[in-house]
Amino acid sequence: MASIEILNNVDHLDVKIRTERSLELGDNQMFCLSFPAEFRAAQAYYPILFYKDGNTGQFMPVLLLGFQSGENLFVQQQGWQAGYLPLDIARSPFTIGLQNNERVIHLDTAHPKVSRTSGEALFLEFGGHSPYLQQVAEQLETLHHGITDARQFSQQLLALELMESFVLDVTLNNGQQHSLHGFYTINEPRLAQLSGEQLAQLQQAGYLEAIYMMLASQSQFVRLISFKNQLLDRH
Repeated sequence: MASIEILNNVDHLDVKIRTERSLELGDNQMFCLSFPAEFRAAQAYYPILFYKDGNTGQFMPVLLLGFQSGENLFVQQQGWQAGYLPLDIARSPFTIGLQNNERVIHLDTAHPKVSRTSGEALFLEFGGHSPYLQQVAEQLETLHHGITDARQFSQQLLALELMESFVLDVTLNNGQQHSLHGFYTINEPRLAQLSGEQLAQLQQAGYLEAIYMMLASQSQFVRLISFKNQLLDRH
């Protein structure tokens, strides 16, 4: 269970963060949040889809990392198998929260990446931020603004009826079948029907490129299926 605390240089002076990628260290997630400004880098490695939160009903863009709950096919013995590490993965075990209407860094002290013996230090000897923590703060700030933009992106696509449910049926080399469902993608026929004015609005918001990045990312399902077959071959 998570134990969220406001990060400070008294209680957390000697805390270290293990930055290696491992399923045992909390990287065992099937997908992670993403945002339009990240799509250009992400689409070269990950399928980008929409996921609907069952509690809030909110649609958000996500990067697909596996085909079933708890599966992350990008985590292998030799490290993370992509040239770009998503910010939602990189920021763990930190989040941004509000205190007196100001954004502050929160730490999940129960997260398996948190250590007192090994890893990247958060603070210098006399309490200043370490270079690692400065980097984390920048990542969290970028992610905060990115997620805000992702919500607006999702809302605009919903308003234009540009989302459709997505199902992928996969037959693996050993005969196993997987059906990926519960996600959404771009409705291409509807996109082709948009008026010039609607396309211009998307372009002005920076969302037209994001749409095409999402469509281009579908070619990365081949990579994901290959990783899954390799995993099964090893077992």
